Amino acid sequence: MKRYLDQIVLKDLASKAVVLTGPRQVGKTTLSRQLMGKFNQAQYLNWDVLADRMVLQNQSWSPAADLLVMDEIHKMPNWKTWLKGVIDARPNGQALLVTGSARMDTFRQSGESLAGRYFSFRLHPISVREWCTQEGVSPAIALDHLLERGGFPEPCLAPNAIEADRWRAQYFTDLIREDVLEFSRLHEITTMRLFIELLRERVGSPLSLASIARDLAVSPTTLKHYLEILKALFIVFTIQPWHHNIARSMLQMPKVYFFDTGLVRGDPGIRLENAVAGMLLKQTDFLRDSTGQDAGLHYVRTKDGAEVDFALSDGQQLSHLIECKLSDTKPHTALTRFAAQFPQANAVQLVFNLRQEEFRNGIAITDAAKWLNGLAA
Repeated sequence: MKRYLDQIVLKDLASKAVVLTGPRQVGKTTLSRQLMGKFNQAQYLNWDVLADRMVLQNQSWSPAADLLVMDEIHKMPNWKTWLKGVIDARPNGQALLVTGSARMDTFRQSGESLAGRYFSFRLHPISVREWCTQEGVSPAIALDHLLERGGFPEPCLAPNAIEADRWRAQYFTDLIREDVLEFSRLHEITTMRLFIELLRERVGSPLSLASIARDLAVSPTTLKHYLEILKALFIVFTIQPWHHNIARSMLQMPKVYFFDTGLVRGDPGIRLENAVAGMLLKQTDFLRDSTGQDAGLHYVRTKDGAEVDFALSDGQQLSHLIECKLSDTKPHTALTRFAAQFPQANAVQLVFNLRQEEFRNGIAITDAAKWLNGLAA
């Protein structure tokens, strides 16, 4: 299927190397192969394939290739230095696309070694906007489908829900057995699996690692390390409470969500909140990656417990306050309070089952599917 990043990645390949990351099986390889069809001589090399690994190590790929796709090279020792040399030595006119299923934070935190040599993009699961474009369906039908199947291409496109469930069971097993094991020790896998199972039941709530650590009989420091692994592998993401002082915000409890809504255990309201969180993160990452906009995703919470599900920021200003509801059309009390406190922000209450849109107390009571379809990605 056509993905939302294909044209912009193709455009950027003409000028710089492109790094494309995202969860396992989110569609990076499919997107790469579709882009290969736009070139006369393209070559795909995967570090996980032994024959391809030898070609990468020897740098013996075809010099005539006008597009090189290198997958999972972050698993190579000293890959950053190696890639710098490849980028600098490539022939004029040769495009380079680097993909990976782990977050390449070192690209952003590595000083000057790769500065100015690449553009980076994060590929996310399918959103309401993408599914409407792909299938020509209404936003309501698209949101229903994504809440049932999740946004990963294979279960989304599966012929029935049974096939989607079979895919998810195998996907979860592979994440633990293969990807997580690369970042942790074998004896930690059981604890890591239990940690993920507990996170599946805590979606949307402020996350107390100390409390979970007591349940699992491990230290909070250990769980913090595990959480960073899960984030690096695009299994979960966290959002921090909004605060002008970023350091203070980071000290407060985050909320955790899954990239695959199908992994969430909870009532329909929690699944809706997770799906909205994923699409909002997709929106902010897209704006950052494609335009350089300082977009951010947060939530708002006070010491007295008043909370709004999500807040979007542009630089140091809040642009949106967003609350999710299944059917409740009465303006959320905390949303009303924060809408008055942050008058520059658009206050929106997204309602899944909505008969009539309204504007009350400075809050737009809006159809969730319709609003999500209006996002940029």
